[in-house]
Amino acid sequence: MKVLKIDHLGIAVNSIDDGKKFWTEILGLECEGTETVESQKVTTAFFPVGESEVELLESTSPDGPIAGYLEKKGPGIQHIAFRVEDIEAALRALKEKGVKLIDEKPRHGAGGTKIAFLHPRATGGVLVELCEREGR
Repeated sequence: MKVLKIDHLGIAVNSIDDGKKFWTEILGLECEGTETVESQKVTTAFFPVGESEVELLESTSPDGPIAGYLEKKGPGIQHIAFRVEDIEAALRALKEKGVKLIDEKPRHGAGGTKIAFLHPRATGGVLVELCEREGR
């Protein structure tokens, strides 16, 4: 498995519109736009920072994973995402090492990515996302 870089930090927010204000008005970052990923019940907004990004996550449903996170922990960093060269190979390698996976197969993420999550019990309490981006 080859980790290329930190791809993004995922931050759960109650409202992307409210969350954008800090990132744009205070830090001066530009929003690349928003995208709703229906299968994950989430709307995302990405803010490029050098070679990485900040991703704001707003739930589109009261039973979505971000809604559950916000209910338990409130707004804040929800996950860290690492870009990998080959997500299928990375998942196989992690499974062979006995790492508990949330996703054994990649699923569709924002921006046309393939994503998969590792269980926080296997990572010292951190929700880790692996992502593979076509052509980037």
